[in-house]
This record gives sequence, C-alpha cells and structure tokens, in this order.
Amino acid sequence: MITTILLSFGALFLAELGDKSQLMALTFALRYRWWVVLSAITAASVLVNLIAVGVGHFLGAALPTTVIAAFAAATLIGVGLWTLRETLPGRESEDGTAAAAPQSTSRSAFFVVLSAFLLAELGDRTMFATMALATKNGWLAVWIGSVAGMVAAGGLAILIGVTVGKHLPERLIAIASGLLFLYFGGMTLLDAFADGLGTPAVLTLAAVLPALAGLALALLRRRASLAERRAAEEFPAAPDQVEQRLP
Repeated sequence: MITTILLSFGALFLAELGDKSQLMALTFALRYRWWVVLSAITAASVLVNLIAVGVGHFLGAALPTTVIAAFAAATLIGVGLWTLRETLPGRESEDGTAAAAPQSTSRSAFFVVLSAFLLAELGDRTMFATMALATKNGWLAVWIGSVAGMVAAGGLAILIGVTVGKHLPERLIAIASGLLFLYFGGMTLLDAFADGLGTPAVLTLAAVLPALAGLALALLRRRASLAERRAAEEFPAAPDQVEQRLP
C-alpha cells in the first residue's frame, strides 16, 4: 500500500507541475488568502480523485468531459472578467488604488476556487492518470497518494504566488490574474472542442481572448485618463485657501 501511495503521489505531483491547474493555484494565490486557496484545492482534490478512482476501479467508464470542460471554461472566464471589472476606471478607492480584491469574503472565495478547480480537474490528464492507476492498484492507496500529490503541487504554486504577490502592486496583480483566468478559460475550451489542434496552436489561440480583453481595458483606461485631463484643463483647481488678512 505504501508503494502505491508513493507511486500515485509522484505521478500526480509530476503531472501537475506546469499544468494549468498549478498555474491556476498561483493565480488564485495572488487574489485570495493562501489558506483559503489551499483548503479549496484540498477539497477539490479529495472530490475529483475520489471520482477518478471510483470510475477507474469500479466502473471503468468515462465522464462527459466535453460538458464539464464547458462549465469549467465558463467559470474561469467569469472569474477573469469579474477580476478585470475591479480594475475599470471609476472603481478605484479614494486613495487611488485599485478596488480591494474579494479576499475579505473567505467563504465566497473558497467556493470560487473550489468550483474552478473541481471543474478544471474533471476530465483533465491528471484525472485520467488517477483512473489508470486505480485500474491496477488499490483504489484507497491511489486516492490518498493522488490527493497528496495534487495538494503538494498546488501548495508549491501558492507559495510562489504569495511570494510574488508581496512585491507587486495590487492593481497589476488584479489585471494579470484576470487575464490569466481568461487564458485558462480559452485553453480549456480549446482542449475540449478542438482537440485536433496541436499544443502550440492551443497555447497561441488561447491568448486571443485575454489579448482582446487587455486591449479593451487599456482603451477604457486611456479614455478615462483623457477625460480627467480635459476636465482638469477646463476646471482648474481652486487655491487651497485664501490668506487671511492681517487686522
């Protein structure tokens, strides 16, 4: 059993390195508290690997991955657009910084991360790896090792995200994470509905959506900046105070 756990741990940890799920963990860590992201990843890993070992060991059937991928893509794109919405002109706080990330609501953040990871992992290559391991090994050991490997890979990404996030402005983090979510959503759609494309084509085409969103955001911010400049030229600021005359 120990051998199977170690085998499953190593296989899932290596499969997650550089995978979109690990990049998603890094991106979420830029926006939400690290312990919320880690706990959501753990819960999602427990569920998705339980489904995987059940399918692989008991049923030997496949899940409707295309439909699941569509929901996953919609979730990621929705999170990306909502994140970018927080950086739009007019949504800054009074001190000029970007609106605070929705990390103050830990419960909603947990469910956002949980649903995104659960949908992204269903039908992913790591799930098929778990299913393959469960067909020839004990399902309990495969489940334990797979969950541990996935959480370890996610924890590594979270550590990187937290470290990087300390040195970046909040607005830049919001824009970068929003564009990354759009990229992952486009990649998920292409993986599901255009699997005939090669990996380079998928990586390139997935960048179209965040590129368009970034261009639209830049234009909106430029328009707002020009409007503020015109307003400042038309209505110059009044002197702070008129000096009081001596009696």
